[in-house]
Amino acid sequence: MTAVTWTVTGTPIGPLLLAATGRGLANVVFHADGAVLGRAVDRLAAHFGGEPAEEGGETGPPPLADAVRQLRAYFAGTRTAFELELDWSLSSGFNLRVLRELAAGVPYGTVVSYQDLADRVGEPGAARAVGAAMGSNPLPVVVPCHRVVEQNGGIGGFGGGLPAKRALLELEGVLPQPLF
Repeated sequence: MTAVTWTVTGTPIGPLLLAATGRGLANVVFHADGAVLGRAVDRLAAHFGGEPAEEGGETGPPPLADAVRQLRAYFAGTRTAFELELDWSLSSGFNLRVLRELAAGVPYGTVVSYQDLADRVGEPGAARAVGAAMGSNPLPVVVPCHRVVEQNGGIGGFGGGLPAKRALLELEGVLPQPLF
């Protein structure tokens, strides 16, 4: 059993659930209200073996308080990199390799294609599997799956919804802001 704490923080792309263990931030969930929030907390309980405890945002334990502060600074445009301890226990195998490469090798304000990311982890035939890894990312925004796009210039998919992906890419200056 691993102790888990969580909080919900408001952002310009909607409420995000942040969950942490003693090892670091373990989960970020989009649209974290109502039924989505309940299901996310239930999944955390099932994975970590105990009922997660709700904590208060910036006043919570260090992994959560740090994450809330850094996310607020990111959305305010004053932070371009996260400096958080991460608990990677919700990922494994190929997905974990891809997510670690994404976190380490695709900085703020840049994008990479699914194919390029597959090449970087030594699996050139695995562009579709990279897409699946992005869909399974337990730490979106912090581990920036929004920076992965189609090789032909398309935006690709996104677990938080395409409007959120566009907003994140616009924030980072990768997409121009809409004219209308």
